[in-house]
Amino acid sequence: MTDRRSRDDRCTLCGTALAGSAVEADAGERFCSSGCRDVAALYGSDADEADADSERPRSDGTVRTFLRVDGMHSATCEAYLESVAEAEDGVVDAAASYVTETVRVDHDPDRVSPAALEATLTTTGYTAYRRDEAAAADGETGGTRRSREVTGMRKRRADDVFEMRYVVGVVFGSFLLLPYVAVLYPVYLSSFADWGMLALFGEAFTGLDEPLFLSAFFVLTGIVLYLTGMPLLRGAYVGLKMRRPNAALLAALTIVGAYAYGTLAGVTGGLDVYYDLTVAVAAVVMAASFYEATAKRRATDRLTDLTVSQVDEARLYDADGTTATVPVEEVAAGDRVLVRRGERVPVDGTLAEGSCTVDEAVVTGESLPVAKEAGDAVVGGSVVTDGAAVVDAGERTTSSIDRLTRAVWDVQSADHGVQRRADDLASRLAPLVVGAAVVVGAGTLALGADPTAAAMASLLTLVVASPWGLGFAASLSVAASIEEAVERGLVVFDETVFERLRAVDVVVFDKTGTLTAGRTEVLEADAPADLLRAAAALEERASHPAAEAIASAFAGEGTRADGGSLADDVRVCDFRSHATGVEGVVDGRRTLVGHPDLFAERGWTVDEALERRVADARGVGRLPVVVGRDGAAEGVVVVGDEPRAGWEETVTSLHESGREVVVLTGDDEAAADAFARHPAVDRVFAGVPPDGKTAAVRRLRAGNRVAMVGDGTNDAPALAAADLGISLGGGTALAADAADLAIVDDDLAAVERAFALSAAAGERLDRNLRLAGAYNAVAIPAALLGVLNPLVAMVGVVATGALVAASAWRPLLEE
Repeated sequence: MTDRRSRDDRCTLCGTALAGSAVEADAGERFCSSGCRDVAALYGSDADEADADSERPRSDGTVRTFLRVDGMHSATCEAYLESVAEAEDGVVDAAASYVTETVRVDHDPDRVSPAALEATLTTTGYTAYRRDEAAAADGETGGTRRSREVTGMRKRRADDVFEMRYVVGVVFGSFLLLPYVAVLYPVYLSSFADWGMLALFGEAFTGLDEPLFLSAFFVLTGIVLYLTGMPLLRGAYVGLKMRRPNAALLAALTIVGAYAYGTLAGVTGGLDVYYDLTVAVAAVVMAASFYEATAKRRATDRLTDLTVSQVDEARLYDADGTTATVPVEEVAAGDRVLVRRGERVPVDGTLAEGSCTVDEAVVTGESLPVAKEAGDAVVGGSVVTDGAAVVDAGERTTSSIDRLTRAVWDVQSADHGVQRRADDLASRLAPLVVGAAVVVGAGTLALGADPTAAAMASLLTLVVASPWGLGFAASLSVAASIEEAVERGLVVFDETVFERLRAVDVVVFDKTGTLTAGRTEVLEADAPADLLRAAAALEERASHPAAEAIASAFAGEGTRADGGSLADDVRVCDFRSHATGVEGVVDGRRTLVGHPDLFAERGWTVDEALERRVADARGVGRLPVVVGRDGAAEGVVVVGDEPRAGWEETVTSLHESGREVVVLTGDDEAAADAFARHPAVDRVFAGVPPDGKTAAVRRLRAGNRVAMVGDGTNDAPALAAADLGISLGGGTALAADAADLAIVDDDLAAVERAFALSAAAGERLDRNLRLAGAYNAVAIPAALLGVLNPLVAMVGVVATGALVAASAWRPLLEE
């Protein structure tokens, strides 16, 4: 990794390129902002993480390819896929995360192509495909258009295949269980008492053609095992291969052990044929897994796909004034792109001519629009809110949105999931179960039994001792918790979210759009009413957020007798738009509305009292808009982004629960002052760029468990870098994609509710994992007493399913 501190042109903390000026520190380090300097001073500036910008040239000639892999569900899957990828010739490194279903592969493109990597990782039940659907086939990094539609379509297709296999398997299993219910269970019941009616069932059974009967059972059960139980067998295989026993292995031991024991019992003339146990356990465990997958899919579908921050097409602008619309991928360095008012800039570049105003909040997090003049840098993903922009495309014909997306993928692929609680228990129990089976088999041989009897004794030990219910209880609990969270406005994307929430001790909030409403509103107005209406009439012809706020607040002040707005009677002529305001003749009087600097440029007078009000507004991070007529300023309108209702209650609750509360913002210190002064907010870092937010979260993670709450595209890398990312419902698609938990309704109070749900979900999971042992509590004593048969075992299965289901579907929180 390149040492960032050796690059004088980059921020010591986050690596952001330094502009004309930099913030110096005592140690001679240079930072892009005071926020990065403050983070470094408090938490240190040494960076031990990989460079997040995957588009920088790689000195070893490798390229980085991101793949999404369906079928990943545990830390064991991560280790397995990493080993498969790294075994491919030409692969230098691989990192997988089942939390985000992402595998990042660094490879030599001349020795192994992305298509070959897809084929390699599409193995043993996994399905891999390029996460960057629009990238070129040669593996270049351009064109990072995110495709939620393609991802969703692929997942639905995989779920449909799984559902079809499961249904077909259950149909075959139902045919198999009918003879058990009609004949065999009464026979097993007759072994407990000599009841006359039950004896008739025993005679019916002995009258059957037993070889044909057992052969049919053997085949039908094998079909069910293949169709319904194959995912369990695959999970068990992966666990064994990686030497990490998991819950799938415990279930596989039961269903395979019962299948093998039943076959040997049938061949040797025994009646204890446990084919029904194979069918029942495979169906029950996979039903819970299917329910979990369905709950996750429903949760994902609940989100609105907010792709407003990404642009697929650009309007090329020729010297003769003609335009042509092309895909963004076809824009070359030096091309000129026309962006009209209200549109998003498709690529990073510089403003070629004229002036305009842009809203960069989605990328930088700054809440107020920025005026641009010819030669100024323009950020891809920002919105042109006033005027039109002709942009010279930069050397890298991608947007900051694209690079933020790549940064998110980089972080996500390194975000290894925690070991599932059930898998953790399985890793300790599986060796004990297998060891017990070996000891029982060896002891049976030592007592003089033949090898077949010893094998059956070992298999019966697996049947009664393996706690297959762990996987069932975990999946059912997770699915029920996810569904209840969705009902309460919280979308959970993976099963470890609740566990990670419980471990959080630092909650980091973005400011703009998270702690604040994210929209510009009029907060104060000190000017004559007729002048405010005149200002609104002018601002109706502009389009930046401050203009919209003023027009909305004052254009309709009062109504005519016919119900129309009084603003309809205002006559405007000679309208002019400036970079910092608007001007025109309203009802015969020249009116000026805008930044104080505009009044100075035009030579209009601003008295000292008004200048003090302007300074006061700026001092608390608000935007003062001066209004005046006929050469003199007469008043000021203050606009700004107000804190959300209930934000104080949210941060206070988190603070009182013992968690540290930190605020990160791209706005300046004045805009964040209200939060810095609140006693429940421990620290505020202002003026922090997106890379700085990610770096700050990583520094905080050095000794803490960190949750990040944000809503914008600029927050996405920090959301992905945190131990737990939370996005608000009003946020962008990239923020939601980077988060582990999304709040559907734009409700900040839901953050507190998420922590309460996580605590209750943890209690539910612990309770259900204990209840999962109900089967073993029935089967083991029955085996020791010598009364175990398929009916007793099925009673254990039913008891386990009923107890766990009843517990899982109890509400987490009382209303």
